[in-house]
Amino acid sequence: MSTVLVMGMGNMGERLAYRLAEGGRVRRLVLAGRSAETVEAIAGTAASISDHVVEPVVVNATRRDEVADLLARTRPDLVVQCAAVRGPWALSGRDDAAATAVLSGGLALQLPYQLPVPLAVMRATRDAGYTGPVANLSFPDVTGPVLARLGLAPAVGLGNAAMVGLRVRAALRAAGADGEAPLIRVIGHHSQLLDAMLSREPADRADRCMVFLGEDGRRADELAYRAPSIVRSQRYNEVTAAAAIPVLHALLPGAAPLRCSTAAPGGLPGGYPVRIDNGAVTLDLPPGADPAEAIAFNEKQARGDGVERIDDDGTVHFTAAARDAVAEVDPGIADPLPVADLEKRARRLDDLLM
Repeated sequence: MSTVLVMGMGNMGERLAYRLAEGGRVRRLVLAGRSAETVEAIAGTAASISDHVVEPVVVNATRRDEVADLLARTRPDLVVQCAAVRGPWALSGRDDAAATAVLSGGLALQLPYQLPVPLAVMRATRDAGYTGPVANLSFPDVTGPVLARLGLAPAVGLGNAAMVGLRVRAALRAAGADGEAPLIRVIGHHSQLLDAMLSREPADRADRCMVFLGEDGRRADELAYRAPSIVRSQRYNEVTAAAAIPVLHALLPGAAPLRCSTAAPGGLPGGYPVRIDNGAVTLDLPPGADPAEAIAFNEKQARGDGVERIDDDGTVHFTAAARDAVAEVDPGIADPLPVADLEKRARRLDDLLM
């Protein structure tokens, strides 16, 4: 029975808070967010469905000093980072020229909204001397590699490859597979997730998620696209939550080992099969799979999110397609993005989009 700190009480943070409260494996749940009214309402709800302590805390998660103080005060066994300056669904439903251009260029153009909080949280863990695991939900397939370049990689990312794994399991059930599902291992990137959710198989077979079944790793990539289709909406967050909870439970002290697929283990680009055991996260690739080839595959797929490459200092370079997408509205938002320029680039995005 452990203490879990959830940072960020947006749509995903709230969903995870309730699932953690109901799961029976968390003794103390600390819920942190910027709005006192929101945090208190969610904490009150979580407390009503839990037999354990739920504590609301107001914190600005972009403030490294505030996060470090919170870590020192609460001494969590696990940190779940769900916060962002603006969530990935913030532009959903907009059809104005600026939003359309940014969306078509790939989610990486919104890194100035997605990266500052996990960066502040990971810097704060160092300041506070926190050595437990951090699970990051904020665009982990790309923020993880940036943080890794800075020596600040979270233990693991959440969603994405884990969600594809659930889709494969659903496809097996839909096909009438009997009994317990086989071991499912997925290598894939966030950029490939939408096709899997829409059951839309890529025209180029090389762009399919890599799916392996059983201990011997029989390839079954097509299963990533055979589950019932889900229209793009925040309903995806329910699948994200279902995919994240087993990972979070496995990271708690005394948890049983777990084999699954998830995003950005140790800050790697994209998602991979992993084994989580006693707080350690290690790759669990199928027989014959080369780690270097798996990483190269995900680095290539990152171009679908607009990432051409990430320099050793964490600077992100955007693809030609991303640059072309915003050329008519503001080409500067697709200039190379050093970590030091995140705040300035976020203001530029705000000026364009608000």
